[in-house]
Formats: sequence, structure tokens, C-alpha cells
Amino acid sequence: FIDMLSETGLHVIEATSFVSPKWVPQMGDNSDVMKQIKRNPNISYPVLTPNLQGFQNALAVGATEVAVFAAASEAFSQANINCSIKESIDRFRPVFEAAKEAKVKVRGYVSCVLGCPYQGQVSPDSVASVAKQLYDLGCYEISLGDTIGIGTPGSSVQMLRRVMADIPIEAIAVHFHDTYGQALPNILGALQLGVSVIDSSVGGLGGCPYAKGATGNVATEDVVYMLNGLGIRSDVNLEKLILVSLYVNNVLGRESGSKVCRAASSRLQELCSS
Repeated sequence: FIDMLSETGLHVIEATSFVSPKWVPQMGDNSDVMKQIKRNPNISYPVLTPNLQGFQNALAVGATEVAVFAAASEAFSQANINCSIKESIDRFRPVFEAAKEAKVKVRGYVSCVLGCPYQGQVSPDSVASVAKQLYDLGCYEISLGDTIGIGTPGSSVQMLRRVMADIPIEAIAVHFHDTYGQALPNILGALQLGVSVIDSSVGGLGGCPYAKGATGNVATEDVVYMLNGLGIRSDVNLEKLILVSLYVNNVLGRESGSKVCRAASSRLQELCSS
């Protein structure tokens, strides 16, 4: 799957997560995945590392970029990584020190930037505070995640403007789940503010085990289709991407979460039967 994605023109493919298999057993094969993928020298394959142990395990299998993650919600931080926001950021300090020594880039994620399944509303000030702390620690880029997909263009733009007051727009990425069908409008609003990095997931795969009811991240195919329509270059081959999406969703026995993929699949079936 990852090797197929490497042929689509994507510049960054997040490969796996070095979290404890006790908490997320689906990620127990992280080292095997990193050892087996065919790495394209022009593509970055970052991995999630929640602590120093995770970082060391990732480094042992050749990771050259890692990501740390914190929440803008205290309640979600406790549920997701079993500690407060402050404690989670303190845990990252050894990771940043080790990454600096190993010359490994570090990206930061902030989850629940527009709402939390446990505490409800999350203030833009809280998001900006966490994002600024991660940026000051050394994250080259901060991805702002609407984990439960509750945001709208209005709330998204308001949150982004607040974060932009503390860190440069060039260091901001967006990560919208599509639970309420607002991901693409939210992304358009972010693009209009100057954001140029968008996280997405082929076929809309994913979700969060600590956010019941939340769907996966916005589908990559849908994002690329929109960017093409806007005349924004992404270097991603949409046709190849759709084929990868059809493949992985077939393996998983699920319908694609991408409207573009479903439309292309229906059209392909019509052509084959005509």
C-alpha cells in the first residue's frame, strides 16, 4: 500500500506509529513496516513517536522524520495519552533533544482544535498555546487537527487566525476529519488564509479510538480533485491515487470514504459493462 502511494506523486507519506502496542495493537508491526517499504529518496516517510522509547525504536529502523502529538483539550489528553497537556509536552523534551542530536526533523500535531468529545468546546487560545509550545520546542511544522470533524469554515478560520498570531503561516498545516462533511470547505478557508500543507488519508481511512463516532481524515482523492479544480499544483496523479484507494478499500472490504473514488468506480463499472 505504501509503495503504491509512493508512485502517485505524494511528497510525504506518514508510514506508521511507534506507540505502545499495549494501547494501540494495530500498530504493533511498525518496525516491520518501516523495514519493508521501498523508500523513494524524494519522499519523506514520517512516523509518530509519543515518547523517547518510541523515537529510539523509530530511529533503529531508519526513520528520518518523526512527529509528536499533543491535545488542545485537557480531557482528551488524559483519555488519549493518559497525562495532562503540560505533562505530555514535558515528555517530548527528551525526544527533541535526541532528534536534534540525530539530525531528525520533528513535526507536531495538535488534536481537538475545534472541539473535544469529552469537554466540548475548545478555545482558540488553548490551541494557540499548545501550538506555540511545540513550535518553540523545535517543531518545523504544526498540524492542527479537527479530531472529531466538528468544525465549520467559520470556526476553522477563527482558530487559524488566532494561531497565526503566534506562529508563522509557513509552519501551519491543517488536518480535518470529515465527520460532518465540512472538511473540504474548511480546507478551502485555510488555503485562502495562506496554508499550503494539508493532511489527508486515502479513501478517508482512519479515525481515532478515543473519539467515538469520528470518521476518518478527509479523503486525499477529494482534496486533490478540489485542488485541481482550483488550479493549485500538488504534483499528485489523481488517477493513480484512485487506483490505490480502490485497492486498499477492496483489501479492507469497505466502501471508500472518498466521493471522488466512488464516482470514478461507478464510471469504471459503466464502461466495463458497456
